[in-house]
Order: sequence, then C-alpha cells, then structure tokens
Amino acid sequence: MSVLAQTKSAISANAIERLLQATEADMAKVNAMILARADSHVEMVPELARYLIESGGKRLRPMLTVAAASLFGGGTGSAINFAAAVEFMHNATLLHDDVVDESDMRRGKPAARMVWGNQASVLVGDFLLGQAFMMMVETKDIEALGVLAAAAAAMAEGEVFQLAKTGDLETSAADYAEVIRAKTATLFEAACEVGAMAGGADEAGRKALKAYGLELGNAFQLVDDVLDYRGESGTLGKNTGDDLREGKMTLPVILALAEGTEAEQATISAALGDVDATPAQVAEIVAIFERYNTLSRTLDKANAHARAAREALSVLPPSDMATLLADVVEFSVLRAY
Repeated sequence: MSVLAQTKSAISANAIERLLQATEADMAKVNAMILARADSHVEMVPELARYLIESGGKRLRPMLTVAAASLFGGGTGSAINFAAAVEFMHNATLLHDDVVDESDMRRGKPAARMVWGNQASVLVGDFLLGQAFMMMVETKDIEALGVLAAAAAAMAEGEVFQLAKTGDLETSAADYAEVIRAKTATLFEAACEVGAMAGGADEAGRKALKAYGLELGNAFQLVDDVLDYRGESGTLGKNTGDDLREGKMTLPVILALAEGTEAEQATISAALGDVDATPAQVAEIVAIFERYNTLSRTLDKANAHARAAREALSVLPPSDMATLLADVVEFSVLRAY
C-alpha cells in the first residue's frame, strides 16, 4: 500500500471513529433497544438474532440515523426507535440474503443458516422485521413509518430483481444500477431521511439528508462489489469471488462481458454461478477485469456518487456534524484503496 493510500485509509478510519464518538450516547440507547427487542420466549429466536446482531457489524446505518437527527438538534427523541428499526431491517435482509445466496459466511463467521438452518434464518428475519415495524409504530410518526415501509418494499424488489438477473449475460449497467439502488442504497437513504425528520429538519434539510444517504449507499455497494474481487479472503467476512460463484451480475462483470473477446466472455460465463469456481479461476477473471480496467471504472462510479453525497450536504449551514458526515463519505470509497 502506498503512503498516500495509507494516509487516506487513516483519514477514513478516523472519520468512523469520530462518528462513533459523536453518536456514542445515542447509540448506547439504540444498542440497548436492539438487545431488548431481540428477546423472545422462543429460545431459538434470541439465540439466532443475537448471533448476527453481536457479530461485529459497524452499525453504520443506525449511526447515520442518530447523526442526522443530532445535525438538526430538535425533534421528539424518536431517532432511537428509528435507528434500532433500521438495524433490524438491515439484519433481517442479511438473514434472508444468506439463504437466497446459499452463503456459508457472514462477517467472518459461519452464516446463521449454517448453524440453525435455512428455515429458522428466514423466520427469525421475519421476526426482526416485525419488531422493526413495532418500534416505528411506537413513535406515532406515520410519515416516517411510510418512509421506512417504502424502503422495506423497495429492498425486497431489489433482491428479487437481482435474483431474476442472476447469471443473465444480457444484464445492463442500468439494470445493475437499479439493483444496488433498491437493495442497498434505499436503506441508507431512508435511515438518513427519518433521522432528519426525527431531528426536526425542514423540507430542505430532509431532502438533503435523503439525497446524501442515497448517494452514500450507492458508493458503498459499488465499493463492496469491487472488494469482492480485489480484497483478500476474509476481509469482507466472506471468500473472494463469492459474488461470481453466486452468479451476481455486478458492474465489473457487466463491463468485461460487454468489451471482452469471445474467449474472455466464455471464461467469465463458465465461472459465473459455479459454486465450485476455484481461486485460480477467480484470479483469471480478475486479470480480464484488469485488462479492461473494470474494477477501477467501477470505483470511478463510486467516487462520483461520493462527490454527490458530499454536495447534497452543501445546502446545510456549516457545522461539526455536517463536516463529519461529509468525511464519513470517504470511508465508503477508501476501503478499496
């Protein structure tokens, strides 16, 4: 890693540490609510739920919710409920995704489905979604409930659309953009928007945080899709090339298929969706990506979304929290450098 890359990485990590510190008091309340609402008289429910919840995720989305609320400084305190609900929604999708994708690993540990089975994972995911909506209803904020409910529906649509496109060699870059907007960026968008609403933001402030979250989420997923091929096994809590083995049509694959030779296209399509694709096969495909710069071009798109996220905040009055949220955008892209 170059000195510049190391410096950027340090700045990125520092932004997340600063966000952790800035939201520490509120996140303590959020974490307490998360653990309390993961409880159930059915023993398997809290066992499985806490296995995932306590497995080391950054909880970036709920942190963004409480940060957005504190940015505006008003409101009724409902940001705690919304933040916990956002985290439950996120964890529910992880449980469901691992079943759909037949994933063995999650956050560096065996996926919950590998410990308790697919049926329990799906049902506990449903339990978390139910709890999420209960926490939303308790705020009596119907408008914010609508934002998060719409996000839940869009996320499900995104996952179904991605499933429909699995292994589809005709998938376009526009199709891919729609998948990541719905399945990933939508929850970032909603997390930031309801945080702003809970903080008493005016229409302009709410719109700014909504746009910030959407662009941040897009950047975050684009980088994840690059890291699936560029990172070392275990750095994402899964194996390098798992997206390829699962047949996911991410942007690096789409660009390489569009521009590669027939032989290169055949190499990619042969491994796409092959659960037994070897590290050597993945390395061969990464070499194709490098010939056409598809990983760096994907990162260029991530950086464009990151710039848009920072620009969305420019309409707000200057403040330490606004600066911090702009700095946090760097975390979303610098993970790949």
